Amino acid sequence: MELFIDTADLKEIEEVSKYPFVKGVTTNPSLIAKANLTQKEVITRITSLIDGPISAEVTKEDMDGMIEQALKLHEIDKKNIVIKLPMTIEGLKACKYLTDKGIKTNVTLCFSLAQALLAMEANATYVSPFMGRLDDNGFDSLELIKECVQLKKNYGYKTKIIAASIRSVKHVEDCALAGSDIATVPYKVLLKLIKHSLTDAGLETFRLDAQKTAKLEEKK
Repeated sequence: MELFIDTADLKEIEEVSKYPFVKGVTTNPSLIAKANLTQKEVITRITSLIDGPISAEVTKEDMDGMIEQALKLHEIDKKNIVIKLPMTIEGLKACKYLTDKGIKTNVTLCFSLAQALLAMEANATYVSPFMGRLDDNGFDSLELIKECVQLKKNYGYKTKIIAASIRSVKHVEDCALAGSDIATVPYKVLLKLIKHSLTDAGLETFRLDAQKTAKLEEKK
């Protein structure tokens, strides 16, 4: 399972660009707003840091407006830009149009298997089921991921599943076991993936033992 970072914070992206396991970036209008830069400025900077899929979201509500925005975003980096589209009828129409033009798409705000099916039928490059928001509203988010994976297997869809709205290490682990293609993860959760109390304890033991060995070598 690939890992993307879900952020528009350029400092975070610059840091994870050095990590061998971060393969792409997802953004949204709320994350862009926190950066205090225009979307074009943020996305352009990201393309200079990450050589992988970068999701940039449209904000228009009609198909024509979405396509107009999408084409401008696509011009920033034709290789890596992925156009993020809402799970609406207009978004799905724009998805089919852009996919037919060879432009990568990511249908976002997916909360049900039916919605995932529609995104796959629209030939989306990616579909993003949201886990945290489902959990917040009393739904079983992991079950949706499992269902999406099964749906893809049943019919041979090429759409990749991006588990989104990740809140915890457990979310990431569960998605990996369920067969999600990708998990897009906030910076803080990415850092937690690396940590374990037993690793820390082992390193501390090794550090102390290494100091003892060094003292013995100094005596010789």
